[in-house]
Amino acid sequence: MSDQIKFIMDSLNKEPFRKNYNLITFDSLEPMQLLQVLSDVLAEIDPKQLVDIREEMPEQTAKRMLSLLGILKYKPSGNATDMSTFRQGLVIGSKPVIYPVLHWLLQRTNELKKRAYLARFLIKLEVPSEFLQDETVADTNKQYEELMEAFKTLHKEYEQLKTSGFSTAEIRKDISAMEEEKDQLIKRVEHLKKRVETAQNHQWMLKIARQLRVEKEKEEYLAQQKQEQKNQINEINTEINQLIEKKMMRNEPIEGKLSLYRQQASIISRKKEAKAEELQETKEKLASLEREASVKRNQTREFDGTEVLKGDEFKRYVNKLRSKSTDFKKKHQIIAELNAEFGLLQRTEELLKQRHENIQQQLQTIEEKKGISGYSYTQEELERVSALKSEVDEMKGRTLDDMSEMVKKLYSLVSEKKSALASVIKELRQLRQKCQELTQECDEKKSQYDSCAAGLESNRSKLEQEVRRLREECLQEESRYHYTNCMIKNLEVQLHRATEEMKAYISSDQQEKRKAIREQYTKNTAEQENLGKKLREKQKVVRESHGPNMKQAKMWRDLEQLMECKKQCFLKQQSQTSIGQVIQEGGEDRLIL
Repeated sequence: MSDQIKFIMDSLNKEPFRKNYNLITFDSLEPMQLLQVLSDVLAEIDPKQLVDIREEMPEQTAKRMLSLLGILKYKPSGNATDMSTFRQGLVIGSKPVIYPVLHWLLQRTNELKKRAYLARFLIKLEVPSEFLQDETVADTNKQYEELMEAFKTLHKEYEQLKTSGFSTAEIRKDISAMEEEKDQLIKRVEHLKKRVETAQNHQWMLKIARQLRVEKEKEEYLAQQKQEQKNQINEINTEINQLIEKKMMRNEPIEGKLSLYRQQASIISRKKEAKAEELQETKEKLASLEREASVKRNQTREFDGTEVLKGDEFKRYVNKLRSKSTDFKKKHQIIAELNAEFGLLQRTEELLKQRHENIQQQLQTIEEKKGISGYSYTQEELERVSALKSEVDEMKGRTLDDMSEMVKKLYSLVSEKKSALASVIKELRQLRQKCQELTQECDEKKSQYDSCAAGLESNRSKLEQEVRRLREECLQEESRYHYTNCMIKNLEVQLHRATEEMKAYISSDQQEKRKAIREQYTKNTAEQENLGKKLREKQKVVRESHGPNMKQAKMWRDLEQLMECKKQCFLKQQSQTSIGQVIQEGGEDRLIL
């Protein structure tokens, strides 16, 4: 039991619980606290179980936990009577019941998470047979079962992919190999570009090659369309033949065998014509391919002067490339392994050097602490330490003599104290026995108190929930009452308005009639219509005079510019005439600017 409690406590102190329990605090947990711990562990397995049990009825708590433990296939040891004891112990938070559950859950948390996740989708809902008589319910149930089977298949594929042999190292190797092949292809393309650039009219040749590629794509597309149309024409021919056969069978029942022979002859002749067309098309296609092959051979001879490989030579060349590729991959893998081993050895060497330096530093610090700094390097320090050791040995000898005398004195004192405490020890044994009895009685009383407190707590939670429900109902009724009063007042105001309006509308007094809302709205409507009519007339006038007005405004702006220009010219002329004016004052000439 102690190992079980220790395992539970260690697991709860780790992630994701982080409870920080020790043996004393964990053993002193109250039943409600222990139930909360169990609920937290179940919530880690199934997030739907994240509940504060103080806000939940004890029966609901027990039902929730028992249903999840049933899904997780937890089996308490014992027979049917022990099952009832298990349920009762789960309700009151009994330690002998909850500890094994916690131990079982914490041992296999990851496995139980997966089981709880799958249970959400794979526990089948049992529909009564009388409901399945309805077509909608039956179709929905069938769709539900099909989705469940599809989920099983997808989950199996997911698990197989997880456990498949693909590793990140292999994927990285493949990626690096593909990158190297990509680099080689890029280099090869650049090399070919350089070779092509040396030729004359290479830009024109590239343009012609692009046009050739475009035309080939068009040719493939047209050939595909032609094949599709041909297939449609053949399907239509077969349908026509079938229709002809049916018609002949209906129109010539007497001829019998002759009509059948005619049909077969017509069908064979049509097939023969179709085969002849196919043969002609195949010949044309073969001739076009031969021409294209000859053109490509000529192009390759012009580029590098080598012949194109054919048949077995090309196969041998491909096999040779494959063998070289496999050799390259093997050697590349060996190089990668050697690089990894080199990195590991290099890291090991660095760690050993660092460890050696740390040991040297620790040795220096220890020597400094002990007062023997530089002991490993200095012979004088060694001699000094040996001298100190001899002095310490002499002191030890003197200390041992003193200690032997002290031990003798202590033995004598102990014997005296034993004789004096013999009666007290007898009384202490009796008191220990009495203490054990009282402790046992205290535990029994505590368990009774815990059960009584659990019952009172459940009753209190029931009363609190009932009070909460009654308060909510009271608030709802009060809000409904206020809402109804507001609606009644609103309706009364509307009724009063309608009554006043009716009185004013029926009244023979014209002054009262004018006060009616209907008359006011009618008057406002008429005024707005007249205003709209005037605005439309004004808009018409503005549209008609818009052109002349804009022309007149332009003329006015031009006139302003002309006047401004004349003004500037006049000011400029005035400034030029004022320069050089001479004023004689006192026989002196002055130039005024």
